[in-house]
Amino acid sequence: MTDLLMAPPRGFEHDEFAARTEKLQRLMATQQIDAVFFSTEPEFRYFSGFKSQFWESPTRPWFLVVPSQGKPIAVVPGIGVAGFAETWIEDVRSWPAPRPEDDGVTLLAETLAEASKSSRRIGAMLGPETHLRMPAANYQALQNCLSQHQMVDVSEIVRDLRSVKSAAEIAKIRFACDVTAAGFDFLLDNLQAGMTEREACKAMHLEMLRLGADACPYLISASGQGGYDDIIMGPTDRRLGEGDVLIIDTGANFDGYFSDYDRNFAFGEVDKATHDAYEAVYASTEAGLNIAAPGRTTGDVWQAMWSVLEDAGALGNSVGRMGHGLGMQLTEWPSNVEGGDVILQAGMIMTLEPGMTFAPGKMMVHEENILITENGCEMLHKRAWPTLPVITR
Repeated sequence: MTDLLMAPPRGFEHDEFAARTEKLQRLMATQQIDAVFFSTEPEFRYFSGFKSQFWESPTRPWFLVVPSQGKPIAVVPGIGVAGFAETWIEDVRSWPAPRPEDDGVTLLAETLAEASKSSRRIGAMLGPETHLRMPAANYQALQNCLSQHQMVDVSEIVRDLRSVKSAAEIAKIRFACDVTAAGFDFLLDNLQAGMTEREACKAMHLEMLRLGADACPYLISASGQGGYDDIIMGPTDRRLGEGDVLIIDTGANFDGYFSDYDRNFAFGEVDKATHDAYEAVYASTEAGLNIAAPGRTTGDVWQAMWSVLEDAGALGNSVGRMGHGLGMQLTEWPSNVEGGDVILQAGMIMTLEPGMTFAPGKMMVHEENILITENGCEMLHKRAWPTLPVITR
């Protein structure tokens, strides 16, 4: 049994939230934006430090207003007010939610109008990979209340801010990654033919929780003779047997930050094409590790990895990308895609995720988590096994 791992401190110093807010405010000034409001959990938590499982309830909306100067203002249901005593936020405004006829819309509009008297430009997360987490009718009502103001998209500047992690953020992700690595080692020692996918995932899940993960909300598996044909479903009650290949892909969470990578296992004899595919995606990841560095682009990383897979005879890559950002969300901007033009910067945390269809209906996917450093990149956890591990029990 693996010894417990040393977890980093929970939470952040107030100075970190102040720095995040000031960076946003400087970017707001360049676009003449008076105020920004957030209504989704990652952005709300990123700028406020408010962390609650109550986001799982869809009944009540939550809003955070960032003015052009000073601290953010929380506009929240009355049930959540007490929780802000543990944050750096001082101005907390509330209403007796749930109140469907006016669930915070008027209070939010008043707060935004108060903070937006110069350019009358208000920012919100309106771009790709975002949502508002409020009814469309309520957003329309908010726009009606602020008819003299202009709503503008700030998703690009927010994703740029969030993509470069602080030392404290990196420490949390590294711990989540270490817990995941120990969970995979545990699984390698305990997998047996005859187990179901669900039993294998549950065993790993319990071990990661024991080692310090707060949760493992993403833990999928797929299996099949000599390979698998999907990587987003399962686990199922399918029993693992001779000739099967199993993939488990998981995202352990510690203090609100994720790991995200996978491992593959073979049971007994599998054909040479399967072993070759495993070694191809491993080599593809190595190519990604060798090229990922500040100044390189996400397209450069994609091309380096795809060239290896193409040379290995890949029939295609149905995943659609070969890695992505990682942090407060299991997948974050940017994506490693063909022609991608996002320039890597020190402090970014990315996944390298080459995948190949190596035979009709059979794919092999490999994933690792890396930190972009000043001179290149480094793994955030131990590297995968260079050859496909074979379970003979």
